Amino acid sequence: MLLRIRSRDGLERLTVDNPNATVGELKSLIQNNLRIPLENQTLSTNQNLLLAKTADDLTRFVDMANPNTPLAALNLGHGSIVFLAYEGERTVAGPNFHPAGSFGRKMTMDDLIAKQMKVTRQETPHCELVSFDRDCANAFQHYVNDTLAFAVKRGGFMYGTVSEEGKVEVDFIYEPPQQGTEENLTFFRDPEEEKAVEAIALGLGMRRVGFIFTQTVGQDKKDYTLSNREVLQAAEFHAESELKEWVTAMVKLEVNEDGAADVHFEAFQMSDMCIRLFKEGWFETEIGEDQDPKLSKMKKDVVVGVKDTREVDNDFFLVVVKIFDHQGPLSSTFPIENRITPVTLGALKTHLDRAKSLPYVKRIADFHLMLLLARILDVNADIPALAACVHTQSAIPEGYQLLIESMANAS
Repeated sequence: MLLRIRSRDGLERLTVDNPNATVGELKSLIQNNLRIPLENQTLSTNQNLLLAKTADDLTRFVDMANPNTPLAALNLGHGSIVFLAYEGERTVAGPNFHPAGSFGRKMTMDDLIAKQMKVTRQETPHCELVSFDRDCANAFQHYVNDTLAFAVKRGGFMYGTVSEEGKVEVDFIYEPPQQGTEENLTFFRDPEEEKAVEAIALGLGMRRVGFIFTQTVGQDKKDYTLSNREVLQAAEFHAESELKEWVTAMVKLEVNEDGAADVHFEAFQMSDMCIRLFKEGWFETEIGEDQDPKLSKMKKDVVVGVKDTREVDNDFFLVVVKIFDHQGPLSSTFPIENRITPVTLGALKTHLDRAKSLPYVKRIADFHLMLLLARILDVNADIPALAACVHTQSAIPEGYQLLIESMANAS
């Protein structure tokens, strides 16, 4: 049978003649054919092996740890993919080399550029960790789980702060007008609304720090971490931000050991090389229906491992970021913009009545509420002033309180 071996160098094929072959025999074949010593190999049927960064991470992948396990017992058959992580470097027998010059093939400018465009894994993110405000993360996942049932994609921009050490804190998520299908997420960006979002963020001492999106239950059957479409979209927003600590977060359903589904958050940075390739226009942006979603197509050859190729495994572009959570300064109980049910001024009255016992500054300390106020109040003066009061927990001037109350009662 033919097995496909996926490593940091890409996809390679290996023929296994013995129908009853074991893991140990497969490792010997890898040593003989791919020049990787037995003791340096870690094998698994789990693609997350390729995201492991330390020796400790590798020890978690035990499904192929026993050399006596038959490959058939792991449901490996003709055409199956086995994931391989290995320590050290390897030398691969290549074609005969003909030096450039009058007796050999001349190097073109494209050849020279491709040699410079060497796609390797970036081990260390610029972002030390990302911490999510528990309420804002819950408000996002609650909607995609309970209302959308993870059937269609949903996304948003994350806002918060970045510390000098590169720690990113996410305190609210803005969900732009959008259309989600099982495979695609399209934002219909509204410049006026985004201007209001930025005015609120400015008053709160925050900024846009990342992009969050969901993967659907239909995507869960595919063997990729991010699809080529998701890589393109994540790279586009990262490149637009000019923020080196920019975080891409992904939310999906994962079946746990009891057979129940858990909502799972993962965080990445797109690698420096990914952003460079995107900015310089190397990515093929037209993606055909028949294209393998786990590979990103380039317009010209790049070097991956030891090969020139126009197809790059998406995992090469991902740098894993640690996730934490915290309780931020804002609440997330007000209805959220651009969802199935439109937000009206009636929601403002309900919200203010429900929070009557709190100081006024606490009653309006919700990004989504302030975004509703921005439809009527001046985004250049009033909105930043109100957001600044929330930021410093100062008393809301009485004139603003009267304005907000009259808006609530007008509903």
